[in-house]
Amino acid sequence: MSMEGNETAVLCRDNDDYDAMVKVMCVSAWRNNVIIIIYAVVSNHSHAAVLARRRSDAERFGEESKRIYSMWLQHRYGERHSMENTSVQAIPMESNSHVRNALAYIPRNALDNKCRIADYPWSGYGAMFSNVDMSGAIKVSGLTTRQFMAIFHTSRRIKNVPWLLDQNYQLIPRSFCDWEYLEQAFNHDCSYWLRTIGGLNSAEMRERLIDSPREMKPDSELYKSVNEISFRWFGIALKDISIMQKCKLLPYVYRIFKTTVSQLARVFNIEPDRVKTLLCQ
Repeated sequence: MSMEGNETAVLCRDNDDYDAMVKVMCVSAWRNNVIIIIYAVVSNHSHAAVLARRRSDAERFGEESKRIYSMWLQHRYGERHSMENTSVQAIPMESNSHVRNALAYIPRNALDNKCRIADYPWSGYGAMFSNVDMSGAIKVSGLTTRQFMAIFHTSRRIKNVPWLLDQNYQLIPRSFCDWEYLEQAFNHDCSYWLRTIGGLNSAEMRERLIDSPREMKPDSELYKSVNEISFRWFGIALKDISIMQKCKLLPYVYRIFKTTVSQLARVFNIEPDRVKTLLCQ
C-alpha cells in the first residue's frame, strides 16, 4: 500500500506528524484485518507491505489511513483539503522476488529524508533481525480508554492489542510488525536482506510499485510489460500462450495496471465481451 502526495503536498512536517501517521496506519490495519510487515513514512508519502486476505481489505486499510490522517492535519493545521490529491494504491505482489524487493525497497525510503536507513525512526526497519529489549515498554492494552484515544488519535478504543509503546509513547515496531514474515522471506539471513536493500534499483521499484499502477500506458508499452510477465509465468511470449493461460494472466494485469476493457482486448487479442466475462464485469 502506498500513499503518495503531489509535489507540493507535505504530509508530515515534524515528529508529531510522523508519529501520528504511524499510529493511524497501525490502528487502520487492525480494524481492517490487515497485518503490517514493514512500513516507512517520509515527508510526502508512505509505504506499507501488508498481509491481507483480500485486496479490498488492503484498499480499505489505505483509504481509512488517509481519511483519519487528513482529520489529524485538519485538527492540527486547520487544513481541510491538504490530502485531496493524495492517492492511495494497493498493489498485489507478483512473485517471491517481487515481495523480497518490496520488503527491501520500503525501508530504503528513509534516504528520501536524507537519513541513514538504520537510524530512521519512522520505519519498521528496527523490528527486523533485532533483539530489542522491550522489558520496560508500556503495554497499550493497559491504557485507559481516554489515554488510548489521546495517544492513537481515534474516537474508538481497540482492546487486547499486543502493541507496545516506548517511554516517549511512540509505537515499538517489533510489537506490531510481522517481522517473522520478513525474516523468513530472506531465509532468516540478515546479510541477505541488507544486500538486497543495497543492490536495489530504486527507480525500477518506484516504477513497479508507484508509477505504473497510477498511469495508463499506451498499448505498445502495456503489451511489452504484459509480454515480460508472460515470459516469467509461462516461459513463452504473450502471443503464443493458450486461452487458458490468458484467462489466468488477464485478471492479474487488470489489477496491477491502470487499464480498460477495450485496451486489454487489444493487448490480449480477445473480444471485449470475453474480457468482461473474465473480469466478472
